[in-house]
Amino acid sequence: MWIFCDAFLSIVRDRNDVKKLLVRSRIAGDIEKVFGSAKISHTPRADYPFRASIDAGTVARTIAARIEAIEYDNFKNSISESERCSVYSTVWQMMRRAQGVWDT
Repeated sequence: MWIFCDAFLSIVRDRNDVKKLLVRSRIAGDIEKVFGSAKISHTPRADYPFRASIDAGTVARTIAARIEAIEYDNFKNSISESERCSVYSTVWQMMRRAQGVWDT
């Protein structure tokens, strides 16, 4: 699962511990923005160089709390970092293009 917020996260099952999820990021500091006390490992040559193995319940509760706290009515406008906003806008444009491909 990909999550775009003030951080970009990729969340998958931890193959070394099925009770945990592996929260991954390409950008330093993104995991900490969402999971402040997580123990981060740095693997520079990996597709996602920043990783944290976190209890699945903790991940679910943390993401759910962020969803419940949403106050904005436009996600792109809620992103304060200009470079991140630019990247997210590009993703938005690509998904809009995909919408045209998949519409029937």
